[in-house]
Amino acid sequence: MEPAPNQPESRSGMFFALAAYILWGLLPIYWKALHGIPLGEALAHRVIWSAVTILLLLAALRRLPDFLRVLKDPRKRMLLGLSAVLIGCNWSIYILAVYRGELVQASLGYYINPLMSVGMGVVILRERLSPLQIAAVALAGLGVVILTVNHQGLPWMALGLALSFALYGYVKKRLGVDSLTGLAMETLWLAPVAAGYLAWLAWSHVPQAFASTPGSTALLVGAGAITLAPLFFFNGAARRLPLSTLGFYQYLSPSIQLAMAVLWFHEPFTRLHGMAFGLIWAALGLYTCDAIRKA
Repeated sequence: MEPAPNQPESRSGMFFALAAYILWGLLPIYWKALHGIPLGEALAHRVIWSAVTILLLLAALRRLPDFLRVLKDPRKRMLLGLSAVLIGCNWSIYILAVYRGELVQASLGYYINPLMSVGMGVVILRERLSPLQIAAVALAGLGVVILTVNHQGLPWMALGLALSFALYGYVKKRLGVDSLTGLAMETLWLAPVAAGYLAWLAWSHVPQAFASTPGSTALLVGAGAITLAPLFFFNGAARRLPLSTLGFYQYLSPSIQLAMAVLWFHEPFTRLHGMAFGLIWAALGLYTCDAIRKA
């Protein structure tokens, strides 16, 4: 059983967790501002400026020796290459969902992510589910079926987000590398691809948004900081709060995104959406009850 944090640590951990998940929830506003920039270009700049920003942050925190130790470990280096591919896929699908006005579907992906992790535990690790977990997975599956009928096809962006992030979490858990060091290595894996893509655009004389206007340049450069800021707060929360407590906050981000999608961006939310999300929320309630019982 995890030791309870003292009161000041718990209070600061709560503020760190709120800051992290609120920032993650508000990220669509940032990507909406980049909507006029092609997806590939926006993603390439996100990778490059994230790599630059995180290396500067590690240097400021005097944690470059930790990064170099991971860099010299062939096993960790290769596994982080795999996690880099997964987080690159996740970022691509998420920005595409925002660009296409599918934020409701993106929020669904992060709602079902914990249940996707449970399913992966069964498939990959041969774990046995508790009765509450079986009921939760069944309810979530029914909700996805309803959305599939409603969309006349699988909600592939939601499933892609959930699966890529669940696999990403599985790989990172096996590595035992802290988030900042791991993300630095992942962005360095992706940076040559991103730089090569931008170089190809320049060689092909394709007009690029970078340096075209001060606003677009600032947004593209700021993509690194906006990627790292919630992660920085999340690390602070993870050091101060038990994981069982931190798990409650993870639903704040997709809830903000869902409210923003319906109330601000006016995406459709039909009765079938309500039924599907109701089933998924019930599934998350059962999942949370099971987690509390085990904790």
